[in-house]
Amino acid sequence: MLRRLPLTLGDRIDPAKNTPVYMQIIAAIVRDIERGRLTPGTYLPSSRELAEDLGVNRKTVVLAYEELIAQGWLTSAGTRGTLVSSTFPDPVSKVSRPTAAAGTDGQPLYRVLPAPARPLALPDGRGIKLDEGTPDGRLFPADVLANAYRSAVRDAARSNQLQYRDPLGAPALRESLAEMLRSQRGLAVTPAQICITRGSQNGIFLTAQALLRPGDHVIVEALTYEPAVAAFRALGARVTAVPLDAQGIDVEAVEAACRRQRIRALFLTPHHQFPTTVALRPERRLRLLELARQFGFAVIEDDYDHEFHFASQPLLPMAVYAPEHVVYVGSLSKLLLPALRIGYVVAPEAVTRTLAHAVSLTDGMGNTITENATAALVSSGELRRHARKARQVYATRRLAFAQKLRDGLGQRARFDLPDGGLAFWLRFPGRDMDAVEARAQATGLRFAASRSYMASEEAPRGLRVGFASLNSAEADAAVAGLRVALDAGQA
Repeated sequence: MLRRLPLTLGDRIDPAKNTPVYMQIIAAIVRDIERGRLTPGTYLPSSRELAEDLGVNRKTVVLAYEELIAQGWLTSAGTRGTLVSSTFPDPVSKVSRPTAAAGTDGQPLYRVLPAPARPLALPDGRGIKLDEGTPDGRLFPADVLANAYRSAVRDAARSNQLQYRDPLGAPALRESLAEMLRSQRGLAVTPAQICITRGSQNGIFLTAQALLRPGDHVIVEALTYEPAVAAFRALGARVTAVPLDAQGIDVEAVEAACRRQRIRALFLTPHHQFPTTVALRPERRLRLLELARQFGFAVIEDDYDHEFHFASQPLLPMAVYAPEHVVYVGSLSKLLLPALRIGYVVAPEAVTRTLAHAVSLTDGMGNTITENATAALVSSGELRRHARKARQVYATRRLAFAQKLRDGLGQRARFDLPDGGLAFWLRFPGRDMDAVEARAQATGLRFAASRSYMASEEAPRGLRVGFASLNSAEADAAVAGLRVALDAGQA
């Protein structure tokens, strides 16, 4: 008979909290894995035993175990039980941890600096647009948005809120966001730790202002979000690109870069890597946080489309486990409408104060009416209802688009069905990408060039093609244009 490990979760699980109990159990087990208390191969109590210890329903524990297994933290051994995955180093954590107070006194464990900023504009054009993973704005009910704006204007006028206010953002929206992040993503955050931005790109730039001086080194993946790289370079930072594979960023390459030079920040899209869509595995997440503690750099976590995950429940953000080292950037534009330009940054208060100063220099304040209207959509549950409906539509379009690609392009294009996100990463082996892109543009397709994703000349080339914003006819036209471009090269 297996020796039962007495988990110490009782003092961490509180049914009165807004965070669902199963998410609290997930977070507590992951913390024990990270701290090395639960080592690889350690068997956990049965779901029945743990449920009795915690005084919760057994189904709650089963749900937590199933999610941890799906995400790679745990492994099922059938009738023998559930154990910690053997892919983690033993012990997972070898670097000494800061005390709890280090993450709760408002002071991050990395340098924070103010800096000026300039906006970044993206070009437009005509033709069929293959975006990089944009939601379909036609799905959001216009009358619901109009009513939210009407109420926001009326309420603001009555309460004399149509004045200059806190550059961190409308209090109502920050409070609604804090509640949403606590209950849905496990982030223990207060409104004072949130700065509202004009989209996630604005949040990335403001964060770079707060962290970087000219000459500072920033690590990005060899394939990455080019506007973020542009923001870092605009501030005089030196960008170091490291490889990635099907499991995410090469952690050993990150460590090697840290030993060569002083790294100030690491930019990541761990949930759905941009542009390849792969999810960063749990063991690599933990190791990166170890390196952040060891070498004192900030992790800029861009979680741009958290809700749109189709294979299982989304992985919890890295910021959940190391709030003192992670600056978390998110967006409501993917949930509502890109045109609303609502993003946010979650960080220690010392960082958000610096962000507020930068906002006051470049914007003065955000858009109170839009932010209050958005807050009403969040607090009323309208945003979550829309996200649920949109996710169903996008799940259908994801499978349909994959079939269209298979039928239309066959072996000429390679892709993996993404577990989440709103785009596919297409590769065209043996093709001259410059020629393919030129012919595709000649057919009327508009898209970001493959080179725009490359932070390193050695990075593999491909096209990121969004499916969520395309209805069936538009998707057919997009695939047909790609097929013509590929066939023309074979003539």
